Amino acid sequence: MDKEILIKNIAFSEPLNLAEMVDYEQGRVVSRTFAQNSFLSLTLFAFDQGEGVSTHTAPGDAMVQVLDGEAVVNINGEKMTVCTGQIVVMPADIPHSVTASKRFKMLLTVVKKAVKVLS
Repeated sequence: MDKEILIKNIAFSEPLNLAEMVDYEQGRVVSRTFAQNSFLSLTLFAFDQGEGVSTHTAPGDAMVQVLDGEAVVNINGEKMTVCTGQIVVMPADIPHSVTASKRFKMLLTVVKKAVKVLS
């Protein structure tokens, strides 16, 4: 029986520098997905200055962990600047966006609502 892979695109059983696992590219947003299922999404991003993710909602609470640089996070019309070492949580189903004011790397963790199964 094969073991199910829950976390992908990353080496197991060795220390790694998370911020070095994704590179900046001019004029782009670069991402590396580590996990994506019905309960959790875990993605590493690198944004070039001025790049971002436009206003949208997510089906779960989304936590941004800033690994490098600086960005403006807009949650339901309230803008805040976040920088290296900080985190901010964007609530489920609330409009939000992220724009890099400087080159910016983040680990995005989205914890999704449990889906009720009708029996």
